[in-house]
Order: sequence, then C-alpha cells, then structure tokens
Amino acid sequence: MSTSILVTSASSYGSTQEVAEDIAATLRAQGVEVDLRPVREVKKLAGYSGIVLGAPLYMFHWHKDARHFLARFQRELMHGLPLAVFAGGPIEDTSEQWQDRRRDLDQELAKFPWLTPVAVQLIGGKFDPAKLRFPYSLLPALRKMPACDLRDWPAIRAWASALPEKFQPIVAH
Repeated sequence: MSTSILVTSASSYGSTQEVAEDIAATLRAQGVEVDLRPVREVKKLAGYSGIVLGAPLYMFHWHKDARHFLARFQRELMHGLPLAVFAGGPIEDTSEQWQDRRRDLDQELAKFPWLTPVAVQLIGGKFDPAKLRFPYSLLPALRKMPACDLRDWPAIRAWASALPEKFQPIVAH
C-alpha cells in the first residue's frame, strides 16, 4: 500500500494554501511522501494512505470547496482512509474569537456525522482588508479592520509533525 499523504486545501486569498505548503514541507522533512494540491484539483483518493484537508472559515462557515470535498469522497473517508483537518479561523486574537471559531468549525464538521478525523486543528487566520473581494469588499466594518496574521507557524509545524503517528500504522516513519 502507498504511504503517500495528500495535503489539500481550499484557499480564497492564499493564506490557507501557504499553511498547506508548510504542512507538506514539515511532513516531507520527516520522510513522508506528500502530494500537495488544491482541493479543486483532487479527482480521486486512490493511492493515498491519508489526507490532510484545510480550509478557512468565512462568515461562520467552512469554505464550500472543503465541504464539497467531504461530500464527494464520503465513501473513501468513511471506510478507513484517515483524514486530518485544519481550518483558518480567528482574525482577532481574543479568547472569545478562538472559542467562537472553534464552535463554528465543530458545527461545520457536525454536518458530516460519518466523519471521524484523526486530528482537527484551528489555526489563526490572516486578514488584509486591501485584498477583500466581492461581497466582503462591500462591508464597511471589514474594510476598516486592521490587517493581521495570527498563523502560529511553530504550532502549525508541531501539529503537522504529529500527523504521521496519527496516521499509523499506515505511514511508516
């Protein structure tokens, strides 16, 4: 059986893709074979021994491409193919924001009652009001918010480093 891990992400502005790239690099540094691709380019899961799926939360919902991915590959994911999930969340560094975004992620994942991820991680989000696109560019409150980047790279790498063990016994170190 292959020991290749698919790291896939949905990303509207690129920051989640950057996280996926970092996760892939962290796994590769541990000797894991990794296939990195955008979620929209994934046509099949055959040949993978594990999946890492990432997507941001926007307006309390997980990116639609990630939800479509789960629905499309439900059969494979229900029958033993391990899945780890990460989501870009808060853009304000308050305990309330972290708790609220975790609740949002949990509610989104609950829409897939058959899903049992081996790991779920909420990461900080990145926000740049100058890059907002329609319809978010129409919201004055968002346009007035300061730019921020709450991605904690050491924490992301620590989470990624623990994934091969969670995918065991499928992925050999």
